[in-house]
Amino acid sequence: GIIKSTGSGTWKLIADYSQFLISHPPANLSTDYTADGNPWSMVKVNNDLYVAEPNQQVVDRISYITGEIQRVIDISKTYPSLTHWIGPTSIIYHNGCLYFGTLTSFPLVQGAATVYKLTLDGHLSVFATGFTAIMGIAFDNHDRLYVLENTVGAPGPFPNLGDIVRLDPSGKRHVLISGLNLPTAITFGPDGRL
Repeated sequence: GIIKSTGSGTWKLIADYSQFLISHPPANLSTDYTADGNPWSMVKVNNDLYVAEPNQQVVDRISYITGEIQRVIDISKTYPSLTHWIGPTSIIYHNGCLYFGTLTSFPLVQGAATVYKLTLDGHLSVFATGFTAIMGIAFDNHDRLYVLENTVGAPGPFPNLGDIVRLDPSGKRHVLISGLNLPTAITFGPDGRL
């Protein structure tokens, strides 16, 4: 479910996301399909929450006010050229569009993960390629993309092989830190630090 804390240890259910996923399965099921999904992340845009669900390869919009859920994109149906499972993970909002990274199938293929750009009305396009097992993405205030890779240089999730790569608007890449132990998320704090 999508749950809002109301303070003092209480909470309110905004939407039963599990039930929505069960009643709205994707067009093409993955080999390890989970009926009620495995939501990875979400981002708030105006009065809506956008949820990346990697198992079913969907992005859904949930009204923060009414709890109504709408499918933004079913990647398995809308883009049949993506015949393999890509697993959208970290989803963020930047300059009027959504962006998400992909995990890809196991064993991991080095450089097979992609960052996609998704308009709020469901148009998907490739933004950047050549990454591995993306767990998190973030933009700084200079339009530089930061990509958190969980495992680089190995076929499966292994400790101490994570890194953060900065992609400049020019396309130049910089590995900022490596040797991370199975990292799963990144964000910028109010002080502008990653």
